[in-house]
Amino acid sequence: MDGMVRYCLRHWSTLVPLLAAVVLAVSWGRSPGSAVVVLVSAALMGAVLAAVHHAEVVAHRVGEPLGALVLAVAVTIIEVGLIVTLMLSSGDKAASLARDTVFAAVMITCNGIFGLSLLVAAARRRVAIFNAEGTGAALATVATLATLTLVLPTFTTSEPGPVFSGAQLVFAAVASLVLYGVFVMVQTIRHPDDFRPVENEGGEATDLDDEHGEPPTTRQALASGALLLVALIGVVGLAKVVSPSIEEGIAAAGLPPSAVGVVIALLVLLPETLAAVRAARRDRVQISLNLALGSAMASIGLTIPAIALVSIWIEGPLMLGLGATQMVLLALTVVVGALTVVPGRATLLQGCVHLVLFSAFVFLAVSP
Repeated sequence: MDGMVRYCLRHWSTLVPLLAAVVLAVSWGRSPGSAVVVLVSAALMGAVLAAVHHAEVVAHRVGEPLGALVLAVAVTIIEVGLIVTLMLSSGDKAASLARDTVFAAVMITCNGIFGLSLLVAAARRRVAIFNAEGTGAALATVATLATLTLVLPTFTTSEPGPVFSGAQLVFAAVASLVLYGVFVMVQTIRHPDDFRPVENEGGEATDLDDEHGEPPTTRQALASGALLLVALIGVVGLAKVVSPSIEEGIAAAGLPPSAVGVVIALLVLLPETLAAVRAARRDRVQISLNLALGSAMASIGLTIPAIALVSIWIEGPLMLGLGATQMVLLALTVVVGALTVVPGRATLLQGCVHLVLFSAFVFLAVSP
């Protein structure tokens, strides 16, 4: 028995996608009961974790800049898959789901993961040290993307309501892709030093180059690529199976529909959160912040164009404009983030400020 447990723990990334595929085949096209919903939800979360793991393996093999795109595209496929399945099953009721999910991702990454990383690092070494130039560039890109795609639709006049016209949506999608593509090029080719860890106060360099080890073999990368595909199919399919139960559970709890977007974002960003905290505990603050802001950037820069493309085949409006409360939280996040980043160092206070902002977002999401 102990040997079987050790085997499962060692090969979880291989077993979980296959198990998710089996659960999907058994539950597809049926109305699951409570016990089945729990099983499907567990398989869904496991498939998300496995998909990100195998995307990281492939990314390590292909190197940069393609490596950064592999992980971002994998996470975006998961996010878009969850959004689209819920939009298809809910119709017009899910018109604001993409907005709620992307905004939740921004708040989770720029306040939750960002603040938690600073808090963990500062608690360990009193002061968290990071590269202000690269982190500031990433924050500026996130702020621009969020404003173009989530704020402007509230104020445009071509269409009634917080929606873009067709031409405006195309422009926002193309601009998002261009900004994300340029950022990846700058981060990985032109100015990679701006996104590498700096020396801490003791003069000790903190770098992850020695932590990654040798890249996986071609055979390992191909195996991870195949398992990544299986995991992604499992995520999208299981999300379709469990989506009615998610909506019913949120409605039964008396929560607003926007809470669905928060649940999706929390699920998708769980692996990045764990990775960022691990890096912060090892005094790799810059890596943590790269993960946080990179995830926010991918959530906007890749998800919005994908949703814009999918909206061609989905009937109903696509509401992207934020409400007044959400815009206040976004503006405060950008201002506080800029003040945190400029010195290139942070204490427990900055971490707590970001976590309080994240708590305010969660509270107002469930109690608007």
